[in-house]
Amino acid sequence: MSKSKDMSFLDHLEELRWHLIRSVISILIFGFIAFLAKEIIFDIIIFGPKKGDFISYKLFCSISQSFGGDAFCFNELPFRVQSRTVSGQFSAHLWTSILAGFIIAFPYIIWEFWKFISPGMYKNEKDGAKGFIFISSLLFFIGVLFGYYIVTPLSINFLGSYTVSNEVFNDFDLASYVGLLRSSVLASGIIFEIPIIVHYLTKVGIVTPDFLKRNRKFALVIVLSLSAIITPPDIASQIIVSIPILILYEISIIISKIGFKKLNN
Repeated sequence: MSKSKDMSFLDHLEELRWHLIRSVISILIFGFIAFLAKEIIFDIIIFGPKKGDFISYKLFCSISQSFGGDAFCFNELPFRVQSRTVSGQFSAHLWTSILAGFIIAFPYIIWEFWKFISPGMYKNEKDGAKGFIFISSLLFFIGVLFGYYIVTPLSINFLGSYTVSNEVFNDFDLASYVGLLRSSVLASGIIFEIPIIVHYLTKVGIVTPDFLKRNRKFALVIVLSLSAIITPPDIASQIIVSIPILILYEISIIISKIGFKKLNN
């Protein structure tokens, strides 16, 4: 009999508590390192998408020109970032460091999660999921990079350039700017976990390949709608954001097929 089956409900809660504590400690350790690297985190990473020479804008400029436009061909974005509260800069520094700590510690957090659920699995399930930590971490980091280099620049360019009148100048609060970048990065990281989520939803019988196929058209509408909201109103930007997400959806269908066949064998 496995250790997991010998444990009571309270023992499981105690075990979960220690996994959570170790995960939080890892976030704080990496967050502290990020806190000390303030210049790199803010001047290079956080404010990178604010600069006209950011690598993504050069790529977008080339793509936009191929579609007959020049929406991303500029030297400087027409807005400033300011802090209007006493603790604004310190709060932004603190929460950004915690976010960086979470991103860096993600593989370890997934490993702690795996250590918690693995005792209750059969040996063949454990053997078949050896790549869980690597694949989920890889997808998360790809999603984070997609959010940083694609979604964030598109959003900042559109919202930073948008005006209702020439009488209004865009002065963005630091918390708002960092919040936009943080939400774009985290949301993209989570979205890129869709194949992993679909795999386990298929294993427990909640999702089937037929369900995903039947709802493909609704997924397409949702993806295009989100792309239209977070990107400038031009076809090139919407395509840039939509294609990777649609590819992930198709990959999820294939993964669901594989998992569904194994479930019914």
